[in-house]
Amino acid sequence: MESYLPIAYISGLLGLLAIAVVTVFRQVLKTQKIEKALSRLQGKLSKEKGTAQEYYELGSILLDKRIYVQAIAQFQKAIKAETLEGLELAAVYNALGFTYFSQEQYDLAIRNYKEALKLAPDYVTALNNLGHAYERKQLAAPALEAYEQALTIEPNNQTSKRRAESLRKRLVPSA
Repeated sequence: MESYLPIAYISGLLGLLAIAVVTVFRQVLKTQKIEKALSRLQGKLSKEKGTAQEYYELGSILLDKRIYVQAIAQFQKAIKAETLEGLELAAVYNALGFTYFSQEQYDLAIRNYKEALKLAPDYVTALNNLGHAYERKQLAAPALEAYEQALTIEPNNQTSKRRAESLRKRLVPSA
């Protein structure tokens, strides 16, 4: 029985190593795909006018890389292209709001989340983001209102449930 212990230990280590190798390999492939898309889009858009979708895609990549100023410029170009509407345009405004939020520019974030909601009133992600921005500005009542509105649309939304519950506890002190 004791002779199996080293074999089991080594097998376990090899299993963990295999999992680590697969995880690293997948991350490398994902990173290469993103870098290739970034290079392709930057190359194309530096030479010619792009589509709103291309500007949005480039802005999203730049946002993921935390290159906020350039991401904002790309999202604004997507909006100015005037070819998106409805939920697609709302997604651009939401992404623009999130970019401003990431830079702690909460008033600009709120303005863009509200624009997204004008276009798509049932856009739960924008409602959650709006609530979060209000929370960061210490505006608990409007934050709770945004989360509750999200819950009327999507009653099982875990983010809205958790944040609304936390805000209710703060706004209504226990007796």
